[in-house]
Amino acid sequence: MRAALTKDDTMVVTEVPDPVPLEGQLLVRTLACGICGSDLHALQDPDAFMDTTRRSGGTPYDPRDGLVFGHEFAGEIVEYGPGTRRELPLGTAVCGPPIGIGPQGAGIIGYAPMYPGGYGEYMILNEGLAFAVPDGLDPKVAAITEPFSVATRAVRRSGIGADDVALVIGLGPIGLGVVAALKAAGHGPVLAADLSARRRELAGALGADELIDPAAAAPYDRWADLGVATGITERIAAELLGTTTRGAVIFECVGVPGILRQVVEGAPAGSTVMLVGVCMQDDRVEPGLAVSKELTLRGTFGALPEEYGATLNAIASGRVDAGSIITGTVGLDGVARAFADLAAPDDHAKIVVVP
Repeated sequence: MRAALTKDDTMVVTEVPDPVPLEGQLLVRTLACGICGSDLHALQDPDAFMDTTRRSGGTPYDPRDGLVFGHEFAGEIVEYGPGTRRELPLGTAVCGPPIGIGPQGAGIIGYAPMYPGGYGEYMILNEGLAFAVPDGLDPKVAAITEPFSVATRAVRRSGIGADDVALVIGLGPIGLGVVAALKAAGHGPVLAADLSARRRELAGALGADELIDPAAAAPYDRWADLGVATGITERIAAELLGTTTRGAVIFECVGVPGILRQVVEGAPAGSTVMLVGVCMQDDRVEPGLAVSKELTLRGTFGALPEEYGATLNAIASGRVDAGSIITGTVGLDGVARAFADLAAPDDHAKIVVVP
């Protein structure tokens, strides 16, 4: 099959062997696959990518050895592997969480050589993790289920209360997904901050209540106006007096060094900081500041099948307009150029590959 294969710090379109479905697996023809920021990071800094994977308990594979990236996918079933139930007919459009499990071992689809991703013409999926794409849903939009399901999990893990203020820092696809998930769940106000006017516009279309350009105003200046106690003394006094004060949850969706430090400094007392962006370099945080503010720092990664299914239903029902973040499509020959284009956030948010 033709595929965009990683090579050094770029992508090369070439012929690679067709994947073969084994026990409990399906062979699918790729219909669409989103380009994820994690793919850009893995190609730009493969050593950091592998080191983070290793130290978090995963099995790293070097992109420089040649991988077929692509974990935000939708495909069409073309062949059953042995031992499959065959409940979905051939020709069914499917999508699913990028979890590869089988006789080949386990791995993340697109980051393990035995599970090539959606930047190739064919993929193998676990039958039990293949979700039928609802009738009428564009496969390109169905592919956005994966990043938006990551956002769904982030919102669920945050424990955000009904009256809490949410601040989303960084409006790439995951940050936009967080905005969409918050608004679909009825939360507000939701503040959305990004240097890119284009991405702020997309967040507004998804329901963000306030849009902030960090170059013009600090994202952390609105707490008092929105009824959030900023200092620990004020918060403790409110508890002693039996009065209520709003809480806050900050979703850090940028994932570059220095942002976490800024968030810890700008977060109000008692707030939760959700680490959603994947920063693979050192950052500097003053623990004493986090302690004195009684901050909760919580990580989140990927999504469970249940969260993926709930997100797919929200997209198919129209409660979440995932297609609105798609700003471009390319074929396999355009993948390398798309990686370069995504470095300019004013031009694109999400580019989808259609092999």
